[in-house]
Amino acid sequence: MDQQVSNYGAAQNRTAVERKSDRELVVTRMFDAPPHLVFKAWSQPDLFRRWWVPKSVTGVSLVSCDMDVRTGGKYRLEFGAGGSDTMAFYGKYLDVVPNERIVWTNDEGEEGAVTTVTFADEGGKTLLTFHEIYPSKEALDEAMTGSAAGLPEQLEQLDELLSGMAV
Repeated sequence: MDQQVSNYGAAQNRTAVERKSDRELVVTRMFDAPPHLVFKAWSQPDLFRRWWVPKSVTGVSLVSCDMDVRTGGKYRLEFGAGGSDTMAFYGKYLDVVPNERIVWTNDEGEEGAVTTVTFADEGGKTLLTFHEIYPSKEALDEAMTGSAAGLPEQLEQLDELLSGMAV
């Protein structure tokens, strides 16, 4: 049940979003940066907050970003729209191998996914694979119209950040 959402061309650094099954989502993108820089942008809060929130979502910001990116560490991301109402996403890091892989839980509800991001060295570039397993078809359906829909824009913003970072 491969449902292609966008096309992928490594030469153009395009993002591919593919629903692999009722519960599985895979997103890939090639970055013109080595794995250690891409990993750094995913694991350091000061860098992560610069690209994670899609710019097209006006009025929403990442008001707090606490990340202890190590096996057994925890994270908490709090988003706000200018008022006192905020929404928090949190979980724990199940497996972290610097410059290679980050695996985390999304613990804010029963429908949370387990996410794995890998950073494969492709001759000085990085093939990033973002893989999520959801507990149910319904949870993935909801993500496809919510958080997963923003991934191409987020990864484009990551690409912009990486282009300004020194190797």
